[in-house]
Amino acid sequence: MSNKKIAILVDDIYQDLEVWYPYLRLKEAGFEVYIVGYEKKTYKSKHGYEIKSDLSINEALSVDFEGVIIPGGYAPDILRRHQEVLSFVRKLNEDNKIVAAICHGPWVAASANILEGKKCTCFYAIKDDVVNAGATYLDEEVVVDGNLISSRKPEDLPAFLRAIINKLS
Repeated sequence: MSNKKIAILVDDIYQDLEVWYPYLRLKEAGFEVYIVGYEKKTYKSKHGYEIKSDLSINEALSVDFEGVIIPGGYAPDILRRHQEVLSFVRKLNEDNKIVAAICHGPWVAASANILEGKKCTCFYAIKDDVVNAGATYLDEEVVVDGNLISSRKPEDLPAFLRAIINKLS
């Protein structure tokens, strides 16, 4: 698995557990995990915890990755404003690679126009956004629809990571 690379998207005000849990769990499982931000810099979480991106979005080539994880917090609302981020997510989706989003992360998937006809879950506050993007909303801890994996909140992280690792194995 050491040759399988996974990107985790970050920006300021990311949800701490939704970045760090996947980062550590995937590294533990033997994957190469890269923190990718709009810029190559240090970002702060909702609680002030810092993480430095390994790559900027312009350095991250979709061809190099098996998938992307889009954590929640307020970061997705910032990330979805950048066409480079949306293009990266869209390209991974077109190549049938994993697009995994949790909490507010599906905002990025919605803005990348990849939810039409998909089943998806998310934090309940953005349910209408997911539905308006064309997805069928399911209130479940994890929803897998092809290459799209989604979860609702930090408490769903174990199921979320089991689904991601299962798809990558």
